[in-house]
Amino acid sequence: MRYISTRGGVSPIEFQDAVLMGLADDGGLIVPESIPDASGELERWRRLPYDELAYEVLRLYASDMPEADLRELVVRTYSRDAFDPAPAPTVSVGSIHVLELWHGPTLAFKDIALQLLGNLFEYILHRRGGRLNILGATSGDTGSAAIAGCRGRRGIDIFIMHPRGRVSPIQQRQMTTVLDDNVHNIAVEGSFDDCQRIMKQIAGDLDFKRRHSLGAVNSVNWARVLAQIVYYFRAAFDAQAATGAERVRVTVPTGNFGDVLAGWYALKMGAPISLLILATNVNDILARFYNTGVYALGSVVQTTSPSMDIQVASNFERYLYYKVGCDGARLRTMMSEFARTGSLSIEPGPDGVIDADFLAGTATEEQVFATIRKYHQEHGYLLDPHTAVGVTVAENVGRAAEPAPLGLHAGEPAASSRARQTRAPYDPPIVCLATAHPAKFPDAIKQATGEDLARHPAIDALAGLPTRCEVLPNDTQAVRQFIERTV
Repeated sequence: MRYISTRGGVSPIEFQDAVLMGLADDGGLIVPESIPDASGELERWRRLPYDELAYEVLRLYASDMPEADLRELVVRTYSRDAFDPAPAPTVSVGSIHVLELWHGPTLAFKDIALQLLGNLFEYILHRRGGRLNILGATSGDTGSAAIAGCRGRRGIDIFIMHPRGRVSPIQQRQMTTVLDDNVHNIAVEGSFDDCQRIMKQIAGDLDFKRRHSLGAVNSVNWARVLAQIVYYFRAAFDAQAATGAERVRVTVPTGNFGDVLAGWYALKMGAPISLLILATNVNDILARFYNTGVYALGSVVQTTSPSMDIQVASNFERYLYYKVGCDGARLRTMMSEFARTGSLSIEPGPDGVIDADFLAGTATEEQVFATIRKYHQEHGYLLDPHTAVGVTVAENVGRAAEPAPLGLHAGEPAASSRARQTRAPYDPPIVCLATAHPAKFPDAIKQATGEDLARHPAIDALAGLPTRCEVLPNDTQAVRQFIERTV
């Protein structure tokens, strides 16, 4: 398997080169030359434990790694030492199936990919020599998971930017209490979108990127998306086993489009998934796209689900690449227009549908609190606010069995680019991705339930620890100079 850029300016490269390149050198995103068909492997794969399933998926994409090396790396990544009791167990809660992705070291779904990426970086650098300076941006969970995956690694320094005052206090402490010499936290006086912009501008300076061996841990790095494909197969298999259904629907709370994109790749590979239900909070640029065909910037609104407080979804470019027929030149034009105007659009198909693989909806803050409260009262189960966004949209979708016109407002129940199609509630079953442990957002849980319920020993242990963080202005040059001084 070889890799190319969405913008057509990178000659085909191997998997390990793609991992180190991160953001494509032409400013685009790395994608595989083809999507492998795994439909003939499903019966064998469904019987495998998570680490073996991950190996089978990754070997289709990492063809330049010796199979024995890849197997050892994957098995080590997903051991009980890192994930307890498993990386991605599925549990039944009421009428939905919750895929718990928070059993890693930082209690967030990002651990599943970033523990693997840290091992990949170390493996490649050990064989090729040299050093890697990683630059990342976080709206909350990516930063701590990336730091946990890279702290103390040989040949790696990691620089993580977060928007000052716009991540939860716990998310901030998970990052800034890590004092390893190779870890550098930066609080930027701006939004997450500003952090992403700075990261892409610095990575787009090819002289700087090469001179300082700059790499990426955000989901612009293809390995991040690849690792997340695995748990869609696992969840679909588990829900099938529980219900006997032929296929399942999967609801994904998303802001940067990386997680739901991994689900789309799994669907295209042949995973038994009939529909991806994209759930946003009130920062609903993605939901608006799937309901109107227009992808247009709005203002970022702070919510209790900060990892989704995003307007520019960096992984959306990968999806658009396929949407425009893998035409890199056309995509370059579209992205240039978006950079200039803050808007782009896609025409619906003959049936008036933007994409039959997706349905999209939005959850308000009031709905999120109501959902957290309901699931605690009725099922004794605590949802973090991001997961509650997904569950809220899943429930609205389940209640919507009547057709609706394209352009239904994204905040209405079951706002949907597929709402023209009639279906019965919860048929096929719905899997909801649980992206973080509720203990990471105790204030939101207390506001929803009236009780201080969200606790975890790993979070409690952060209290009183020393911290280290550099506060910088919302300025690309300031971050660039900090990296140069530190390196």
